[in-house]
Amino acid sequence: MAQQNILKTAAQRSDAIKSMIRVNQAGEYGAKRIYAGQLAVMGDRTPAARSIAHMAEQEERHLSAFDKMMAERGVRPTLLHPIWDVAGFALGAVTAAIGPEAAMACTVAVETEIDRHYAEQLEELGDSDPELSAMVADFQADELEHKATALAEGAERAPAYPLMSAVIRLGCRTAIAVSKRI
Repeated sequence: MAQQNILKTAAQRSDAIKSMIRVNQAGEYGAKRIYAGQLAVMGDRTPAARSIAHMAEQEERHLSAFDKMMAERGVRPTLLHPIWDVAGFALGAVTAAIGPEAAMACTVAVETEIDRHYAEQLEELGDSDPELSAMVADFQADELEHKATALAEGAERAPAYPLMSAVIRLGCRTAIAVSKRI
């Protein structure tokens, strides 16, 4: 009986780690699509667009790492991938159409939630999966850099910043919750 509990606990732990990898890959894909939408509207000639392009490069590195980890560990992607594809691009395009500050406000809102999400994962992981923990900690540092850059570039000057931030953050939390399971 005790052996069954240990195996069940190990199976639950494995499922939890697969869920973390799945949601992180989905989030990095969503970030890539947000930045693609912003750059499609903004072009590449403004200081804000150059900052966004740099952040997009980092997100691409994160996505590639999670894609590789998914393949190595046999983790299925979220079934919501097509939705995150369209929703991410649309969010990026809309915020960029409002203006550079709104694009940066989007980054602050998203990165605020991702920082919280990654911190929760690191606490849950402890030392149980050093490879995943190191990856999450590394990427969390990049996400915090993105947030700082966006704040420095005027995110809080965006029209209706508190409302925009709250709506985007709620959307992020919702996407995280459903991508863990579906």
